[in-house]
Amino acid sequence: MGRQWLLAKREVNSSRKAAATSKLVKEIAVAAKLGGPDPAGNARLFAACEKARRESVSRDVIQRAINKGAGVGDDKMVMEHIVFEGYAPHKVPLIVEVLTDNQNRTAPELRVLFKRGQLGGPGSNKFLFEHVGLVEAYQVGTAVPSGPRTAETAVPTIDIEEAAIEAGANEVEPLTHAQNDDIPAEATGARFIAERTQTAAVSKWLAANGWTVVTSELGYVPKSFPTLTEEQMAEVGEFLQSLDDHDDVHRVWAAVK
Repeated sequence: MGRQWLLAKREVNSSRKAAATSKLVKEIAVAAKLGGPDPAGNARLFAACEKARRESVSRDVIQRAINKGAGVGDDKMVMEHIVFEGYAPHKVPLIVEVLTDNQNRTAPELRVLFKRGQLGGPGSNKFLFEHVGLVEAYQVGTAVPSGPRTAETAVPTIDIEEAAIEAGANEVEPLTHAQNDDIPAEATGARFIAERTQTAAVSKWLAANGWTVVTSELGYVPKSFPTLTEEQMAEVGEFLQSLDDHDDVHRVWAAVK
């Protein structure tokens, strides 16, 4: 067989990278359409552009996506935003956000994916989620440990709870590189949860106070999480990956930790 397996692996990786780039470009266009073409005044667009740059997306591609979303030039964005509610295997609630230029194509394809999920399926479940503003960011440094301060822990550190209060977020939770690969392994990451109307303000405060914002968007936070075995979790993970691999799927919000 020689090194044919290596070529196949490279082709798969190249295909995945192209799909990831396509979703990044689509996110930039959507952000520009919703909040305007100026990243300085559009936190979601700023975060999307920064992420695209880290993934080596060229300036020309980024600018074309901004222009398309903002309706500048001849290439206008024609895209529907559709929200599907349903369940992953083992009755795990999920919400799927889709951006498509052909609803008649996308909807049947997603129904097929849900059928393959066997124990999952469609169903109304938005009441199981909170619709909020989500900002994910990081700072290089060590997080403040929980518990009483001691002389050993009295060195300069990053207090994510204090940052959340100052930024105007309602809640905050630690975020690691394993949870979001945009967070460097040596950095302190955090997910700030805010009122939807405060998303941009939280992003701007963080960016102005030493944080690197990697995501700024409206999203869904589960109110509770079902208990799953490792085997069940693996089945849920495979199903969620199949959804995420679909070209038109923009975000998947699921009640899994």
